[in-house]
Amino acid sequence: MADFVFNIAKGRVAELYNRVDSNDPTNSVLTVVLWNTAATDATLKDLDTVAAIEADASTAEITNSGYARKSLTDADIVAFAPDDTNDRVDLDIPDQTFTAVAAGTAITDVSINYDNDSTTGTDSNQVPLTWHDFAVTPDGSDIVLQIAAAGFFRAS
Repeated sequence: MADFVFNIAKGRVAELYNRVDSNDPTNSVLTVVLWNTAATDATLKDLDTVAAIEADASTAEITNSGYARKSLTDADIVAFAPDDTNDRVDLDIPDQTFTAVAAGTAITDVSINYDNDSTTGTDSNQVPLTWHDFAVTPDGSDIVLQIAAAGFFRAS
């Protein structure tokens, strides 16, 4: 589960996930971004866009050779389905493999973000949803981001 939900996304994570699952709007996606940061969670959770996270002086997206962000469409994510038995919604994405990420910057965290239009290519319209600790030192091998069995987010 998430270490934290960004303030901008509180009460909205399930809604935005469902929009991607429903393909509404057509080019909406979830993005998975790997970070290196020394910033506190208290600082990060106040940031409202992926561009704002990148602008934080203590935070940078990794740039190691072999790394590329993941964009997940409706076909890539687990179908949105409320759990009426347990009165909650668990949101899940498949484990993500980053192939042959070269040594360089260490990874400290990962964010799951909502992009309402993946064709625009800007980080200013991406809403950060959740932040997760993910400490990895790349060495040229594959890196597998394993999502918890219950998913990356639970609304209850």
